[in-house]
Amino acid sequence: MSESDQSAAYASIHKELIDACKEGSRSAQFRIYELYYKAMYNSALRITGDPDDAEDVMQEAFLKAFQKLDSYSGKVSFGAWLKKIVINKSLDFIRLKKTTVSLDELGKDNEPVDNQTEEIVLKCEPEVVKKAIYALPEGYRIVLSLFLLEGYDHDEISSIMGITNATSRTQYHRAKKKLLELLKDMNAVS
Repeated sequence: MSESDQSAAYASIHKELIDACKEGSRSAQFRIYELYYKAMYNSALRITGDPDDAEDVMQEAFLKAFQKLDSYSGKVSFGAWLKKIVINKSLDFIRLKKTTVSLDELGKDNEPVDNQTEEIVLKCEPEVVKKAIYALPEGYRIVLSLFLLEGYDHDEISSIMGITNATSRTQYHRAKKKLLELLKDMNAVS
């Protein structure tokens, strides 16, 4: 599929709903909300780590999306465009709450990669892994979530978070190591 075909495909998905939203249709906005609520909430929750905060962030993200709908060009899927807004709102929320040291200050040294972490995590119950992820320090949780769960690469994460690529990689590796420690503490792995 060529790039222009791909852009056309992205633009046509839910096009009628998006056009109706642009015209101010509340029912179309509610339908878009219904279609994307759960995925966007989960993205916000993985970053904020708190259900109430995730709900607040998600609501603000939908409001912003509906206000800025004219800027949606259709070059990417609507879901991808909306997810970027949710992630940016989540990170803005975290920054407002943050009173600790920055990720750049934490991530100066490199640590070896532990390739066994993913294999161990896959053997654990999903709820236990989710609980361990929420227990990670904020910076670790954000980078791990953006990389593993949202599918961003380190260049994109560094751009989104305003950190260096090396810091993103270091935080990711430290997050995996800390996640494994937490899972061991929870007796989820031996």
